Amino acid sequence: MSELVIVESPAKAKTIQKYLGAGFEVVASMGHVRDLPKSKLSVDIDNGFTPTYVEMKGKEDVIRDLKQRANKSDKVWLATDPDREGEAISWHLAQLLKLDMNENNRVEFNEITKTGVQNGMSNPHRIDLDLVNAQQARRILDRIVGYQLSPFLWRKIRRGLSAGRVQSVAVRLVVDRENEIRAFKPREYWSIDAKLTAKSSRKIFSAHLVEVNGKKIELQTGDEANAIVDSLKDAAFTVSSVKKRVSTRQPAPPFITSTLQQEASRRMGFQSRRTMKTAQELYEGVELPTMGAVGLITYMRTDSLRVSDEAKAAAAEYIKGAYGKQYLPPTPRSFKTKKGAQDAHEAIRPSMPDLTPDQVKDSLTADQYKLYKLIWERFIASQMANCQLGTASVDITANNCLFRASGYSVKFDGFTRLYVEAKDSKEEEDNKELPPLADGDPLKTKALEANQHFTQPPSRYTEATLIKALEENGIGRPSTYAATVSTILARMYVERDGKQLRPTSLGEVTTELMKQQFKQIVDVKFTADMESDLDGVEQGQTDWVESLRKFYDSFEKTLEEAEKAMDGKRMRVPDEETDEICEVCGKPMVIKIGRFGKFLACSGFPDCKNTKKIVTPTKGFCPVCGKKIILKKSKKGRSFYGCEGYPECSFMTWSTPIEERCPKCGNTLFKKGGRAGKFVCEKPGCGYERPI
Repeated sequence: MSELVIVESPAKAKTIQKYLGAGFEVVASMGHVRDLPKSKLSVDIDNGFTPTYVEMKGKEDVIRDLKQRANKSDKVWLATDPDREGEAISWHLAQLLKLDMNENNRVEFNEITKTGVQNGMSNPHRIDLDLVNAQQARRILDRIVGYQLSPFLWRKIRRGLSAGRVQSVAVRLVVDRENEIRAFKPREYWSIDAKLTAKSSRKIFSAHLVEVNGKKIELQTGDEANAIVDSLKDAAFTVSSVKKRVSTRQPAPPFITSTLQQEASRRMGFQSRRTMKTAQELYEGVELPTMGAVGLITYMRTDSLRVSDEAKAAAAEYIKGAYGKQYLPPTPRSFKTKKGAQDAHEAIRPSMPDLTPDQVKDSLTADQYKLYKLIWERFIASQMANCQLGTASVDITANNCLFRASGYSVKFDGFTRLYVEAKDSKEEEDNKELPPLADGDPLKTKALEANQHFTQPPSRYTEATLIKALEENGIGRPSTYAATVSTILARMYVERDGKQLRPTSLGEVTTELMKQQFKQIVDVKFTADMESDLDGVEQGQTDWVESLRKFYDSFEKTLEEAEKAMDGKRMRVPDEETDEICEVCGKPMVIKIGRFGKFLACSGFPDCKNTKKIVTPTKGFCPVCGKKIILKKSKKGRSFYGCEGYPECSFMTWSTPIEERCPKCGNTLFKKGGRAGKFVCEKPGCGYERPI
């Protein structure tokens, strides 16, 4: 006889089995075992929103095996993930296996290391019904919105559409941003820069015009700018003041779920789903030659910045040994978790801070290594000393004009020796060190430049900035960001344009209808308030049935009013015009959106029913057969490149074809990797490559 420990995945089971050893049997439930059936609403709204759960299709063998093992075991431990979803899975397992709900049979592992597993097993507790009810409330709420609102969209726009409580708001954010861009009217303005040198140095530095006759200058035309440039042609440029100070930069905090997804997107181009999949693998355990299976990071669904004292001490020990005592802050660093965040788990960090990325590189996949390196560096840097900067601001006069130059030099690199946070956009920084300058120094003019600029519209969202916006507005929670973005892409409300996200015509029409008839569903503040109510359920402060009733009474009334307002009306999704001509009837082809994505259709429908796939050609040619290379999409929506001659020619690559040809064999070159990548020739037997 033994004790049974039930987790969610086989990888996690394998790692935990190693630490528990003999007397324990660790098995996986393979995720959820029960859910609301897909075929019907399965929520009794009139009877306290009672859900009807069924065993999930395809899980019959897993459930049968779990029941048999549980019956043979002295004790059953529920060790699913330490979050709301994991708590719900444990509750469903307890229901299926007929376990005592008052028994302390729930254990949690914040990290899957020997210490983490021992701590979890030493502190069992009862299933947290507040967490379970919070998950149930969200699931039921999303089911009601989806199953009662989606048929309305079918009747008014197109069959097969879906609406969701969080996804609809996410689409609205993307649509609203696109409308801002369309409405934006660029405004012309000019700037003047002087290229100068000092007597003490040949180094050329830039100074920017800020004032004329003691007033801040705003140049709106080229004539204004050129007039000032002409007036300064023979002017003497002199240093009027030099201000120097020492400033400090603090490191970024360790990752939470949203910031990990954002940084992985910025630095490595990872989509949020890819980030979370890889993080799950690192958490559940990786086989290392000297240690066996071990979880490399703490739990990756968290919005807390708390870090244990033991982890801080381990990081300090590593920093002192690797960089020296001067790279430690005066006291271990702590970060304040934002208001309203759940503090059940630590921030995302390496479970063993002294285990460097290079030490485990050979045991990890490419994605695992990149993500572990990112998490490890961010955490270690967060416990390092501040960066000390020497900054200088220099005022320079010429006739009645005031120019300003600024720059900085690094006095002590501190945490930047290891890690600097990436930015969402290219931010101009005066990061050039200025030559030695003093009050009264004369300067030599190398050039005076009048530069034309235009104000820029707001940028489209990227996956990283959309997740940031969702978090800042209180929409969704750590476990939902990746799923939300994946959903709106899969349902073709939003599409990728490089790294940017832009709404499809379907997304815009659907959002317009939602804004007209269901203002609350797509209202950012209302959705955020609803999330707060559900958090109240999780904390035991709000009754979950009352929370659902408050929402549903208003929703039901709105749905009835929308049905009356849209009686007999439909909204049309506009087709996207193209230059392509239908080879059947000679009319222009248009782009339509169907269940499986965009396709070309004849504008003469229904008289002409010709349709075909959209082919996006590139400037490259197949290195195998010489035909054109076209851009394609995988089933998961990932872009790749393949030969237009498929299936006769099966060439494909993830690398991007470029116009340049291989100097060795004359075939198309491909760009592999990011800025640190390389150009390669994929002609069999060629082997040419060079760094980017």
